[in-house]
Amino acid sequence: MTREEKNQVIDRLTEQLKGSNTVYLADIAGLNAEQTSNLRRMCFSKNVSLEVVKNTLLAKAMEKSGKDFSELGSTLKGNTSIMIAEAGNAPAKVIKDFLGKRKKADIEKPLLKGAYIDEAVFVGHENLEALVNLKSREELIGDIILLLQSPAKSVVSALQSSGGKLAGIVKTLQEREA
Repeated sequence: MTREEKNQVIDRLTEQLKGSNTVYLADIAGLNAEQTSNLRRMCFSKNVSLEVVKNTLLAKAMEKSGKDFSELGSTLKGNTSIMIAEAGNAPAKVIKDFLGKRKKADIEKPLLKGAYIDEAVFVGHENLEALVNLKSREELIGDIILLLQSPAKSVVSALQSSGGKLAGIVKTLQEREA
């Protein structure tokens, strides 16, 4: 790879890192062609981009991105794949689903090396379960709306159920006055 090609890769990776708040690093070494193809299909179906990168080029792109990836520097050893997505938990779900389907074959890859999600850094495969359980922005907004609607629904329901009683009381009071 020439110096110019390396610079192009670094620039492309830098732009990807700048444009995303969800970056996962994983080790997929040891997967055969069929398994790798299946993993790529799963990533595509979940809107996760997967790319195998050279550690030195990724390290330079991380430095140039303006974001603090310093804690992930120690994970740039061996085979590294970068997974980028909009939803913070999407790559973690892909890894977990892929591992769940492969347990029968005793495959332990992909292995989560680390993740950068909205300035929070997670290092190590032991964080996979916590990352899977992260809620996306849309899920959090939905939960908040549901919580805000709950009291209003209770009031409306109470008014509707006792509305007939209230109308009856008002009618009785009017008849007494007349």
